[in-house]
Amino acid sequence: MKGLLGFKVGMTQIIEEGGAAIPVTLIQAGPCYVAQVKTEETDGYNAVQLGFAETKEHRLTGGQLGHLGRTKADKKRGNKPQPRKLMKSLPALRYLREFRTKSAAEFQVGQVLTVEQFQAGSHIDVTGKSKGRGFQGGVKRHGFSGGPKTHGQSDRHRAPGSIGSTSHVGRVFKGTRMAGRMGNDRTTAQNLEVVRIDAARNLIAVKGAVPGAKGGLVIIREAAKS
Repeated sequence: MKGLLGFKVGMTQIIEEGGAAIPVTLIQAGPCYVAQVKTEETDGYNAVQLGFAETKEHRLTGGQLGHLGRTKADKKRGNKPQPRKLMKSLPALRYLREFRTKSAAEFQVGQVLTVEQFQAGSHIDVTGKSKGRGFQGGVKRHGFSGGPKTHGQSDRHRAPGSIGSTSHVGRVFKGTRMAGRMGNDRTTAQNLEVVRIDAARNLIAVKGAVPGAKGGLVIIREAAKS
């Protein structure tokens, strides 16, 4: 399994020796910690849970800290706070995501994964949450052409037109493309080429665009269709 969590940094370009400019997206990926290993014997399926982005302990709940092997200090009823116990070598992590894999037994809790598992020239799938566009009409949301711009019409420039039939059926079918909320959906860009790896700064340069806004969380996997 090859997978990481990261933040989208933004887009730039890399100039090749021949002078060609390659548009790339920079992703700050890892280091990620193996927080849990699930096997078919214990959980019914094989998966590896990765944690990313260290944060302050007070930003996590007691259950989250317990899952990472930490315990909150007991401040109730005037009890003297006790030092937190670290059962696993895991810091307080902000994000936890699972990766299905058949080789889950090869990983251990506390193992650190970095960008070095990818190489320049390989292909990856990047999943993120697309930018939210709010409530949009049919022209922008679905690419409708709109109504005529002449012959006496005055308010049909961006109208969707007819959305149903007459007496027969007499209703609008489910799934009809209409105006509504646009964006803010889980989106995957597949088979993106890795142009460059910067292990010292935990950066991956990916050719092309990646879903989401700057600073958004992205999930990186080995390309499924490469």
